[in-house]
Amino acid sequence: MKISTSSSLLVMLGLAVGLSGCNSAMVAYKKGVRHYDVGEYNLALTQFDKAAKGDIDPKRLNYYTAEAYRLSNRFAEAAPFYQKSIDAGTIEPDVRLNYAYALKAEGKYAEALTQLQQYLDSKPTNKVNLDKAQRELGTLRAVDAIAAKKTDIVLKNMANVNSPGSEFAPVIRGEELIFTASRKDVVYKNNGLPMLGLYRVKLNQNPDETGNAAQTFSNNVFQVDVNEGTPAFTKDGKAMIFARGNNGKRKGGLDVDLYISRLTGDTWSEPQRLPISDSTAWDGSPAFSADGKTLYFASNRANSVGGIDLYRTNMDASGRFSRPVNMGRDINTPGNEMFPFVAPDGKLYFSSDGHPGLGKLDVFVATRSQGVIRVENMGQPINSPADDFGYVLLDTDKGFLASNRAGGKGDDDLYYFGSTNPTDTPIAQKDPNDPNNPNNPNAPKIVRYFLAGTVSANEPTPAALDSAKVRIVEEGSGETVAEVTTGRPGTFGKYPLQEGKEYSIVAERKGYLTRREPFTMQGRSIPQVFLKKAETDTTFNVALLLDKVELNKTFVLDNIYYDLNKFDIRPDAAQELDKLVTVLKDNPTLRIELGSHTDVRDTDSYNLKLSQNRARSAVEYIVSKGIDASRMTAKGYGETVLIVKNAKTEEEHQRNRRTEFKILEY
Repeated sequence: MKISTSSSLLVMLGLAVGLSGCNSAMVAYKKGVRHYDVGEYNLALTQFDKAAKGDIDPKRLNYYTAEAYRLSNRFAEAAPFYQKSIDAGTIEPDVRLNYAYALKAEGKYAEALTQLQQYLDSKPTNKVNLDKAQRELGTLRAVDAIAAKKTDIVLKNMANVNSPGSEFAPVIRGEELIFTASRKDVVYKNNGLPMLGLYRVKLNQNPDETGNAAQTFSNNVFQVDVNEGTPAFTKDGKAMIFARGNNGKRKGGLDVDLYISRLTGDTWSEPQRLPISDSTAWDGSPAFSADGKTLYFASNRANSVGGIDLYRTNMDASGRFSRPVNMGRDINTPGNEMFPFVAPDGKLYFSSDGHPGLGKLDVFVATRSQGVIRVENMGQPINSPADDFGYVLLDTDKGFLASNRAGGKGDDDLYYFGSTNPTDTPIAQKDPNDPNNPNNPNAPKIVRYFLAGTVSANEPTPAALDSAKVRIVEEGSGETVAEVTTGRPGTFGKYPLQEGKEYSIVAERKGYLTRREPFTMQGRSIPQVFLKKAETDTTFNVALLLDKVELNKTFVLDNIYYDLNKFDIRPDAAQELDKLVTVLKDNPTLRIELGSHTDVRDTDSYNLKLSQNRARSAVEYIVSKGIDASRMTAKGYGETVLIVKNAKTEEEHQRNRRTEFKILEY
């Protein structure tokens, strides 16, 4: 068939247009990925939308789109793109886990459960995400029981103060309501909303009608091109701690720190960064205790239990803060905990997506009794499938919170809550599901906890060890709560444990290095909502591996990292060296050589000197912990003993850049 000249021209023009379209789609896709990589998710989404008009790999494009929505806290928008990515055959390991959370945020619990089960069936290797998924699986299976907890509280959207943007983190100061809102002129590239600032408004006699004429909290605090929010005030109201950051200088929001501003007369001072802030982490949502002596805040700093954890620090009379302390696994989970509030009665309210809840963030209350911390979901209508957070009390039965639930005026909205019953009866006592309520049909259920385990030789195929002495020691008191010798199968147990306690399990056997394993009961209590029987026994099993003593046997110490060309002991390395200190204390006749190795990326002489200095620093650190220097020898090997001979990747170089100890005498 002969094609005319004009037809040929049309074909060529069509082909050119098609190629141009493909090229522009790829350009948009690459731009989107660049925005995504620096945390500019809203700009990334604009480019991904353009890329979708071309022939871009749907697995990657839809996954990136879903993740951009998730990471900018738009879970409902993320859900369909996760499904498209799965349909296209994505192999991303955590896609079904994140999809499950997105479905849960929409209240689609059955579908979320299906995705979560498929994620677990894939046998994920990420331990933190595996723990999150297992906990969430239990939550989704008990979601009907969680939803059954309802109180007589009534929520009212504060329409006069809310906008199409975001309002959250309400704080009561005198007769004013201070809150965080997205109202600045500069747009935040993460979510496409205006930057956050602090605002104030006079409380109305009818609190739910508060609003109209909200003002900037302070011109000295207000900075137009950063996010500012979540304030907390000292008891006298003359100092304010708040979060500030997202100036675009660092990726992923790690530039969010805590600042302090002080009131002199009617003027708030220029904010100063608090020394307790971690420059490598996100720090935010501060809150003071009722007496004003303890500051609580949220952070994702190194060694947190999960993503974001709650921490506390004490403030002395001169306004200095002590070293922050993680609040432990009874409060913190593999998920996120934030927005703390301490009521006058000492109860801690906070929001979490790791404790059993209805949505992404639910509000919980923590109480301590006889050393045991109980965490309870606040139930409906405080909680919903959406984000519910920033809970504060105005009185015993009324207060404020923030939520992005359906039916609101904008993104996050402020809500006022109050009881329909007389205000002199606290909400918690009227709750029919309250365990202290004599009319509660679901009386508290009893759980007894036990520990059992095995002792084996640490070999390629672990072999059970009989005649091993095992002691369970309660930390703090040092009391031995159990002592036993393993039998033929190398087993021991079961022995009762107490909730909230910390233990050490010490195993020793002739010819093997004594081993001490920490075991905590923090965070292991089974939530009441998961219990079906009046009484339940549950046993935790531990597996202890003992290393056989062999002269000149070498053990690699994990995670002993040094900054480039330096040999001072970093905090993360100190934690690993502390484990070696424990080994030396538990094995008092052990004498070792501590050896340090480098990669090949410098001269032989330089690397030899550097490794010797690093080994000596490690020995000096261990000596500072009470170990006799005569029990250790420091030796630097430089690059003379490589694990990976022709290392190319950073991971391979890191394997060569290691610290080891070798048994010299026992």
